[in-house]
Amino acid sequence: MGYTGKILEIDLTHASHEVTDLDMELARRFIGGKGLGAALLYRMIKKGTDPLGPHNPLLFVTGPLTGTMAPTSGRWCVVTKSPLTGLFLDSHAGGYFGTELKKAGYDVIMIKGRSKAPVYISIKDKGVEIKDAGELRGKGTVETVRVLRRVHNDPKLRIASIGPAGENLVRFAMIAVDSHEQKERGGQAGRGGAGAVMGSKNLKAVAVKGTGKIEYYRRDGFIESARKANQKVLDSPVTELRRKYGTTRIVKIMNEFGILPTNNFNTTIFEHAENISGEHMIEAIVIGDKACFNCPLRCGKQSLVKEGKYKGTEVEGPEYELLALMGSNCGITNVEAVAKGAYMVDDLGLDGISTGVVISFAMDCYQYGALSRDELFGYEGNFGNEELYFELINAIAYRKGIGNILAEGVRTASEKIGKGSEEYAMHVKGMELPGYDPRGSFGMGLAYATSDRGACHQRAWTVFNEIFADPPTNHSIIGKAGLVKDTQDERAAAFSLVLCDFVPIDVEDFVNLINASTGFGYSKEEYLRCGERIWNLTRLFNIREGISRKDDNLPARLQDPLPEGPSKGCAITDEMLDSMLDEYYEYRGWTRDGIPGQEKLKELGLEEYDERL
Repeated sequence: MGYTGKILEIDLTHASHEVTDLDMELARRFIGGKGLGAALLYRMIKKGTDPLGPHNPLLFVTGPLTGTMAPTSGRWCVVTKSPLTGLFLDSHAGGYFGTELKKAGYDVIMIKGRSKAPVYISIKDKGVEIKDAGELRGKGTVETVRVLRRVHNDPKLRIASIGPAGENLVRFAMIAVDSHEQKERGGQAGRGGAGAVMGSKNLKAVAVKGTGKIEYYRRDGFIESARKANQKVLDSPVTELRRKYGTTRIVKIMNEFGILPTNNFNTTIFEHAENISGEHMIEAIVIGDKACFNCPLRCGKQSLVKEGKYKGTEVEGPEYELLALMGSNCGITNVEAVAKGAYMVDDLGLDGISTGVVISFAMDCYQYGALSRDELFGYEGNFGNEELYFELINAIAYRKGIGNILAEGVRTASEKIGKGSEEYAMHVKGMELPGYDPRGSFGMGLAYATSDRGACHQRAWTVFNEIFADPPTNHSIIGKAGLVKDTQDERAAAFSLVLCDFVPIDVEDFVNLINASTGFGYSKEEYLRCGERIWNLTRLFNIREGISRKDDNLPARLQDPLPEGPSKGCAITDEMLDSMLDEYYEYRGWTRDGIPGQEKLKELGLEEYDERL
């Protein structure tokens, strides 16, 4: 119970599909979502598999709480090998797609092979069809949703699609969920290039309609646990703020603490922060709130630019990450321009975080003479140049001119451009940094360095723990190893349920919900042990692909002391990172080279994944 017990396997090469049974013991050990996807992916591919080749599967994975009465239970995730990093990738999305997939009767869609011509997959309960998508080729995600809903005569059809960026194999292309035009919230499986994997398979979209019901191990017990969890969310003091601002309110907070990325992480103080802040955004462009399935928070914002040269732009968001990376980090000084950029990346199918970092990198390259005005389509490459900003978004999606190089991500782009540009390529393991400069939050430095999918704030978000400690600890490396490790394990379990990381409930609530749903009978310790097991498995996957301690690093720029603000003079040196890594590896039971020890793998029941044996 809590699961449908079924996997829908689709072979695009042979235009066939079959339904297989989910291994429930595997589900008990890895839960669902991120964890179950990791276990399935590890078994399915070999070392060195080309992420954009037909042998790299694309997994759409729900969890035992997806589509239930648990708060924020509409989430699901995409699991694959990342074309941006060459490593493990799980990329999560909200909205209603995951719920619909679960109601259609599947815990997992496993997509393999490659179609000869553009196709989309239509799923209506047990009815599965692979249909021609020729007329959808080249369309943005907004128009793709419109067309498919019209073709199927269903305004509630749930659709995961790619835009031109995915079709053109941009290595940070994302998968869009539904459309900003609807009342309900959509979403993006944004990070790591899952959209490019989808494009490599000639798969334009997956459309799902489900009419089934979700069964529970103890229905009455689950209803009561869900009621208590939802009430806890409603009673939480953070709910009112999250409902009013979503994530946007932290723009000013990050700026005040010297953490807001500005001008490609050259500084962390943005003099125009007020103009892109959540407070200003609410007054200037927000026209309504939106929620994912069964979410009492309603933290999504529907925005409309009402005047000026971007008048008429309507978009869901932008949220903090885009305000930071496509705003301050590119020197963009007004929220209306960020909203326009957010609409473009959503429709073209680009990850907004990576896009913002890549554009700011190009602007930095101009400052240092690594790129010329001619290479930038005749524009001055100054931070804040809105014309160049929009030109580069399009150029990346269509691989036009310098956009063809930037579409590879900053790691590869810097290698191709050369001229010392590697020094200001802001990435970890090939994935661009999100919206928190680690020089203002040392714990985030360790979190980025050790994240299983490259630079990521969702594996362990230490910022508030650090800046609101008494006294603040954001400029100290002491205790960060334990904080990061424990948070990574807890989040790995939560992202396997799959629930939203904004929901203000705790581990005991998660355990009560999953036990009533599945009958697994986890203790709190067993549940968290699942998270640790999942984290070690994704580490083993990445080690198989060749990473080691040398890859648990940070961009060179972070060794430069910040020039201003509350974090002025702060940097993360190699010595500081090495000290944190030594403590982190020891705390995890890994070797000094960052490899899970055989004793730890035996403890976690992962011996079968240890290729040393």
